[in-house]
Amino acid sequence: MAVKITETILRDAHQSLIATRMTTEQMLPIIEKMDKVGYHSVECWGGATFDASLRFLKEDPWERLRKLRAGFKNTKLQMLFRGQNILGYNHYADDVVEYFVQKSIANGIDIIRIFDCFNDLRNLETAVKAANKEKGHAQIALSYTLGDAYTLDYWKDTARRIEEMGADSLCIKDMAGLLVPYEADKLVKALKEGTKLPIQLHTHYTSGVAAMTYLKAVEAGCDIIDTAMSPFSMGTSQPATEVMVETFKGTQYDTGLDQGLLAEIADYFRPMQEEALKSGLLNPKVMGVDIKTLLYQVPGGMLSNLVSQLKEAKAEDKFYDVLKEIPEVRKDFGEPPLVTPSSQIVGTQAVLNVLQGERYKMVTKESKKVLSGEFGQTIKPFNKEVQKKAIGDVEPITCRPADKIAPQLAKYEEEIKEWKQQDEDVLSYALFPQVAMEFFKHRQAQQTKVDVNAADIKNQAYPV
Repeated sequence: MAVKITETILRDAHQSLIATRMTTEQMLPIIEKMDKVGYHSVECWGGATFDASLRFLKEDPWERLRKLRAGFKNTKLQMLFRGQNILGYNHYADDVVEYFVQKSIANGIDIIRIFDCFNDLRNLETAVKAANKEKGHAQIALSYTLGDAYTLDYWKDTARRIEEMGADSLCIKDMAGLLVPYEADKLVKALKEGTKLPIQLHTHYTSGVAAMTYLKAVEAGCDIIDTAMSPFSMGTSQPATEVMVETFKGTQYDTGLDQGLLAEIADYFRPMQEEALKSGLLNPKVMGVDIKTLLYQVPGGMLSNLVSQLKEAKAEDKFYDVLKEIPEVRKDFGEPPLVTPSSQIVGTQAVLNVLQGERYKMVTKESKKVLSGEFGQTIKPFNKEVQKKAIGDVEPITCRPADKIAPQLAKYEEEIKEWKQQDEDVLSYALFPQVAMEFFKHRQAQQTKVDVNAADIKNQAYPV
């Protein structure tokens, strides 16, 4: 059976390699060619693209989605969605989650990949129901990680529960590149026993094994793989699209994709890669292989965060101490997968523990949220002593965290009514209040400038 390809160059590839800085204008000229390839889908939205568009590029992410939708006439568009966190870092009320799903699909998204940093399925219920209601494709992603609790039976049982929840497909989300080839073979076979849903695999090249992992996963029955066009592939990104297409050529898994067309698309992105290298936006370090990922289970993005935190504290010599501390903090926090936002929370706490010379002398606000149950339930219980030290006698939340959050949409609507130009503005504001407000002011200033210029032109007298 032919393996299908999801192309990540317009989302995860540039998020992983150049801090999500590809602009809409850089994307648009190549869409027509990409639309002819015959991809299963193109991942082009969600994840960090939303925040980065508003914050750094001063672009409206909704406008980007509409332009992409207009260009991709034959290809399904896909986004990454952090469950009850949507695209932010906190849990939001159900009314915000539902409205965000509705607007994402209305603006052009076909497939929503929904995940939770703890694999707490309760945090995915609202988003899945909303996607079903809007006739979108709800894909649930399992955040893959290692640890004695994460057995094949655990994954198989979770797959069964995902199917019962109403998901349309299942994705293994290996954000740190921890899944090695023969384990992928076992995992895909176990998932196939637990569910009839199509299975997709998403990994990163960080540890250097990703292409081999794809090969074994596809042989084991994996239906779809995530790849990136070669100029923005490998390193902390995905394996190269062209390489995987060639790998399966002439076999029962042949993708049927045209290497000539893919070469033209790669030629379009190559100058962008060269420019990013020249400007320093693309650090050659993230293009390499880091086998330490497998030793410490730390995703590539988390490693670069740690380096910059230690640099700021003038404590770069403590790097390996922090790497040793991360698994300890993770254990105290119930062994969650390390993916946004749990990776940042665990990493920052590990840095603090090392710099303070005493474990949990200082506890971050986010660590307290985790230990008080605000992010949901982890696979193992929290370390009781650490929990007590961090939150004292506060009664931890044991229900679905969003059950404790009152509806929020009306309040956000009221707060931005004078700035609102489209329905979607309330969602941008709900997720990133300060960043969105700055963007709204910038947008208004730009519009005023255009109006003034238009008036000037109109008022100029032209000789007949």
